[in-house]
Amino acid sequence: MQVLILDIGSSSVRAMIFDERGTLVHSARRTYSFDVIPAGAATMDAEVLRQHVEAAIDEVLPFAGEIFAVGMDTFVGNVLGVDVRGRALTPIYTYADTRSADDVLALRQKIDVRAMHQRTGTVQHTAYLPARLHWLRRTEPALFAQVAQWIDAGSYLYRCWFPSAVVPMSYSVASWSGMLNRETLTWDAQWLDTLGLNAAVLPGLSDYDSPLSGTVRWPQLANVPFFLAVGDGAAANIGTGCTDPSKIALTLGTTAALRIVTRVARPRVPFGLWNYRVNRVQHLIGGATSEGGNIFQWARSTLKLTEADMQAVGERPPDAHGLTFLPLLAGERSPGWSAHATGSVIGLRLSTTPLDVLQAALEGVALRLAAIADQLDAPDAAVIGSGGALSPTWAQMIANTLNRTVSVLESESAITAWGTAVLAFAALGVDAQAASPALGAVYTPQPEHARIMAVALARQQDLYARLYAPV
Repeated sequence: MQVLILDIGSSSVRAMIFDERGTLVHSARRTYSFDVIPAGAATMDAEVLRQHVEAAIDEVLPFAGEIFAVGMDTFVGNVLGVDVRGRALTPIYTYADTRSADDVLALRQKIDVRAMHQRTGTVQHTAYLPARLHWLRRTEPALFAQVAQWIDAGSYLYRCWFPSAVVPMSYSVASWSGMLNRETLTWDAQWLDTLGLNAAVLPGLSDYDSPLSGTVRWPQLANVPFFLAVGDGAAANIGTGCTDPSKIALTLGTTAALRIVTRVARPRVPFGLWNYRVNRVQHLIGGATSEGGNIFQWARSTLKLTEADMQAVGERPPDAHGLTFLPLLAGERSPGWSAHATGSVIGLRLSTTPLDVLQAALEGVALRLAAIADQLDAPDAAVIGSGGALSPTWAQMIANTLNRTVSVLESESAITAWGTAVLAFAALGVDAQAASPALGAVYTPQPEHARIMAVALARQQDLYARLYAPV
């Protein structure tokens, strides 16, 4: 039994065929990047994305056997406006677009931030829909007035492939919008009132396993159910086997996150973290940073360092540089949600070396994850790590900073896509979770290093408090 999975990330789309044993039958990949001009922008042309996705599907289908379902995961926190015929009127605005920062601050004056956090599971931020819609109405009123509905990228693709169908947004994707009432699973009435919007400008809502069928774009898939998109973070947790509160998923790619899945009906959400959805019954509790592997890439490029320098950092004592580094170069999400945060470093001396800055930057990311872990308050949960940036050096550094063991998956290949496959198989009544990747290297905290990093965490938090007032 095979499923076709569309894994639509921030830098590439992969079309992948899996069987229920976890075997990757074939895959195809297309790369792209967000448009980042003007300053603060992070957008993508909807038709360009569609062309990349369709090209990947076209490439992989000749290698498929009988496909029983199609599943999709996407980078979430995205939105675009369409007209009454479903045609894109705007680019896809992504989670990384920060141009609505002033609107975040304006909206925070109109709402009870903490009450809204408990209703929607999110703290108001540029990554979410309310400020973005407020910004678009303020800066481009004529364009805003032309939009019949605001939808996500996955829904846009399905509307292109199923033009006569009513395509809802999944609870999973909607939970990343910042406007889903987590108790009623409807668009939050207070946000609609605050923004002056009718619910009709947003799509209907349903669980991911609501199927669409009858596409004419690919005759081979004409009678195959296409399941609604899920958030890539939710899929990553499923793919790592972190499906209950006994396991925390640590992801370190371009950005970083710590997440737990729970089936508690209305779980408590510590302020600073978020509550997204896998589906109707599975909640995702955690926090994500805007920094991760992008910090290492920045340091390597700016300071003219090499991969060998990462190895050299691993041989240095912890916090051996005299620096305090806030790695907020791409802004801040968890745990402080400052709308205007930027990176900063203090303690520079004439003796400071590029390797000092690199170590401080990497430790800075680990310290930010430790702040999230403290709020997550799951001291007995196992930490399962994955992600292309999770090198042995960084994994040990994070284990010391969290002061807990970090077990890294044996294979980094297609974790998110496999999680989406597991969900697609589950919708077909097939349990494929047992085929999740095995664990590989294990990193245990070194007590003296953990003590030093605890002091460094207090120093970083003090710097943050001096620079940015809490939400």
